[in-house]
Amino acid sequence: MNSDDYTIRVDLARQVLQLKADGQVIKEYSVSTGKNGPGEKLGSGCTPRGRHSIAEMIGAGCEPGTVFVGRQPTGEIYGARLRQQYPDRDWILTRIIWLQGQEPGVNKGGEVDTYNRYIYIHGAPDDAKLGEPASAGCVRMSNADVIELFNLVSTGCEVQL
Repeated sequence: MNSDDYTIRVDLARQVLQLKADGQVIKEYSVSTGKNGPGEKLGSGCTPRGRHSIAEMIGAGCEPGTVFVGRQPTGEIYGARLRQQYPDRDWILTRIIWLQGQEPGVNKGGEVDTYNRYIYIHGAPDDAKLGEPASAGCVRMSNADVIELFNLVSTGCEVQL
């Protein structure tokens, strides 16, 4: 199947990401979205709703657990030492699928711009809570799951949150 044939739907109520082909769910992953619930405003810590697309994909070929800061790999691999050293860090690991809103005034432009809010689908530590809201607004996935998704989709893929 071609990566252009896929769409993504994130069910905020159920905390799952569904990968669809021809409108049918072909994969479902447990995720964690914004601990502050749904919302679009800059600085809210909420997960934006509406129609989005994948703007950029970062981290192809990086090892599972690669730590990203400012969308750049730091050269570190996440582990207990780093967790202890930075206990409050919102870890962005393994892959980054950067989203952009498609609805002006809803999730695109001004203080509601998903892209400028740096909203991603990304990997998280193995002990991160999935299946319940706990992120700073992004969509967190297990590292294995985000690698699988990253390898199936491409920029431009439709994402509904």
